Amino acid sequence: MPTSVDLDILTSNPSQLPIMNLMSDLKPTVSKEESLDLLDIRMGKVLSAELAVDAPKPSYIIRADFGKYGIRTSVGRLTTHAPDELVGRYIFGVLNFEPRFVGGVASEFLTLGVQVTKADSGEATIVTPLSENVKVGSKLF
Repeated sequence: MPTSVDLDILTSNPSQLPIMNLMSDLKPTVSKEESLDLLDIRMGKVLSAELAVDAPKPSYIIRADFGKYGIRTSVGRLTTHAPDELVGRYIFGVLNFEPRFVGGVASEFLTLGVQVTKADSGEATIVTPLSENVKVGSKLF
């Protein structure tokens, strides 16, 4: 939290105020050990993507190969892409969340993505590596 001296500096320099507003959206600082180390985030390769007809919002059923961690299913809101755009792409998935049923389908991993500009809330694009020279099943660190 800014001190009164910090606030005096900020109010004398209004250009800094937007930075403070952005900082208020950040979550509290945590250690790597109590956050990232608890998640098993692995590299997968999309084998198939098809419309999840029974999902409450437009979504795809994605099957991805995570190497020695197996082929797993996820239901994700990646519908700003055509299914064939996703097949063969590398994706990051959180493998150690409990399965969650979405439209009657067990979602066995969480596909990591970022919101698409000017899309409905929750519509995402995948997070993918810049290089295609990656190992399926490798851990994000």
